[in-house]
Amino acid sequence: MREGKNLIGVDIGSSSIKVCQVRETRKSYNLVAFGYAALPPQAIVDGQVMDGNAVAETLQQIWHSAKIRQREVSLGVSGQSAIIRKITIPMMTAEELEEQIQWEAEQHIPFDIKDVHVDYQVLRRHPEQSQMDLLLVAAKRDQINDYAQLARDARLKPIVCDIDAFSIQNLFELSRGLPHDQTVALINVGANLTSLNIIANGISAFTREIANGGHGISEQIQKQLGIPFDLAEAYKCGATDGPIPPQVAQIVESSSDGIAAEIQRSLDFFMATSGDGEISRIYVTGGTSKIPSLSQAIERRARVPVEVWAPTEKLTIDSKKVDLGVLGLRAPQLAVALGLALRKEKEVRA
Repeated sequence: MREGKNLIGVDIGSSSIKVCQVRETRKSYNLVAFGYAALPPQAIVDGQVMDGNAVAETLQQIWHSAKIRQREVSLGVSGQSAIIRKITIPMMTAEELEEQIQWEAEQHIPFDIKDVHVDYQVLRRHPEQSQMDLLLVAAKRDQINDYAQLARDARLKPIVCDIDAFSIQNLFELSRGLPHDQTVALINVGANLTSLNIIANGISAFTREIANGGHGISEQIQKQLGIPFDLAEAYKCGATDGPIPPQVAQIVESSSDGIAAEIQRSLDFFMATSGDGEISRIYVTGGTSKIPSLSQAIERRARVPVEVWAPTEKLTIDSKKVDLGVLGLRAPQLAVALGLALRKEKEVRA
């Protein structure tokens, strides 16, 4: 159950910060503000804060330029600090589960239980077997505390911390709904990290993060052509006025296939270890999803239809407050921030 106003969604990535503000109306969600700003190199490395002052200053700049007044925010975490497990436990009441959850977590989380925040959700109950399926989530306290402190340093008020993959799932459910008779995969390809969330029969069944993304493609262009990274990035995106060397297309295609191969290994692992049906469709989003060769490579390897999914597709846009031209360029990168912006001030476990 969710009450109160929507929080401001803040996605602190390895190369940039994305911020979204939505307002719920009777018929839809309205995007009333969004901001984007690049981060200095090495400010965030593998989800760890290396330059907190730079991140806090960037947040303040976004709030100023986007003219956002609200200060209550929802933050996302990802990377090695977040652990997600689907487990089966004996049937028990909500009160019993609340008492037992720390012990259950100790059996499945490869961290000291004192070092993590634990949350959970009951997925299915199987009375005939006296068992229940549980989604168990643990995130390192250090990362959550660091991100919350970044928000406070920027004079913001952190209310909720969510897992990036689940934020995207919540947005996808709003946009397309979660099919209850199929298995689909949601893939978000960012600058340095690719997240995979496989949803079977309307429930998250498998999540994995791959330490590869769009910057890996740019680095290959940089390395093979001997050019600065910024120019390699421009070549990759086609964002240059001058001619693009013919080798670039081949490098992009080869690097995209490398990312697709890593994704396929995760898909193969899921198929080999789960009892769920075959994947019927793959949806790709994220900044790197704009590269056609990536979705083509994923489809070729997975032999499953692949669709590039626009996170803003079901939102109404306040054109008086949002620059539609800038939004068009940045929309694929907003899935996490928009999913976080769906969270509200007060949420009670069902």
